Amino acid sequence: MKKLTVAQIVGQTMRAHRTQLGLSQDDFADVIDMHRGYYSAIERGEKNITLNTLRRVAAGLGVPMAALLTGADD
Repeated sequence: MKKLTVAQIVGQTMRAHRTQLGLSQDDFADVIDMHRGYYSAIERGEKNITLNTLRRVAAGLGVPMAALLTGADD
């Protein structure tokens, strides 16, 4: 089994938090004022997220930044 990259793990964690809020990618991207395509690529682990963007996403999800990094150091 192929090991996930850190970007993929963070993206999966973001997706889990977003879906718990009942938001689509489009709706959430609007909430954090980000292009939907870019946000989607982050969730798929195709883009490396900056700390500033991580903070922006975490604030939109209502979680600490560290909550999005859980499991990324395994």
